[in-house]
Amino acid sequence: MMGQGVALVVVDVQVGFEDPRFGRRDNPACEANVLTLLDRWRAGRRPVVLVQHDSAEPSSPLRPGTPGHALKPGIAGPADLHLHKTVHSAFHGAPALHPWLQARGIERLVICGITTDHCCSTTARVACDLGYTVDFVLDATHTFDRRGADGTVIPAETVARVEAAVLGGEFATLRATAEVLAELG
Repeated sequence: MMGQGVALVVVDVQVGFEDPRFGRRDNPACEANVLTLLDRWRAGRRPVVLVQHDSAEPSSPLRPGTPGHALKPGIAGPADLHLHKTVHSAFHGAPALHPWLQARGIERLVICGITTDHCCSTTARVACDLGYTVDFVLDATHTFDRRGADGTVIPAETVARVEAAVLGGEFATLRATAEVLAELG
């Protein structure tokens, strides 16, 4: 059973990721799963961390002051910590995540959001390295097609599967939304 020592970390669920320049994505259920987790965490008064990417790139749809910087509908709302970052890991944002978690005795993180292989993965890896138990909710993340060094397009579904294979067991326990909800009771 998950108690108060478990925080939900919602990474970069921002409007800007709907911009066509990101390309084709996988997992159309991602946002619905994130919202389901977020609703249950809020209802149970469990710790919620919202992470928002503040891109420094002038043309980025995630740049502060642009419509794409906003959190997607339903994500904005009550949070115990709302941090902003300019890099991949939520542990390198402000306010500082690690001391905040330590001060509250939080030892386990449930990570979801956008994208599977960039900011979610990097946050999970750093969390593991800092000693946290990490649950990576794969069906509450999504990513985009990527282009390999040889120019070949790697489908988003393949990118997510490979990322899951790399994270699972080493950096995090891979979970499904339904499994996490069942554990919440």
